[in-house]
Amino acid sequence: MIIFGTKGYLYQLAILTLVCGHCGNPSAHTLKKRVTKFTLFFVPLFAFSTKYATQCTFCGAEQKVTKEQAEQLQRQGGARGQGGQTYGQPHQQPYQS
Repeated sequence: MIIFGTKGYLYQLAILTLVCGHCGNPSAHTLKKRVTKFTLFFVPLFAFSTKYATQCTFCGAEQKVTKEQAEQLQRQGGARGQGGQTYGQPHQQPYQS
């Protein structure tokens, strides 16, 4: 008897401040990576599916992004604490002296 199947893993890569393309509110968005791995006898062997998405913490809307977009958002988020996206604009913090 051979036991095989799949197992999913969810990674939170970053939290970015964006204007949501669905609700229009400037809010935090989580950048997530979903990886599905093939398992044999409950041991994960290799990943056969990797998907990226952002999710608005205000309305819950989820937007799929490509690997390249996810990497760009991660770089921008790490460098400036915020990111930009094709469906939304970065939320600018007001200048305070």
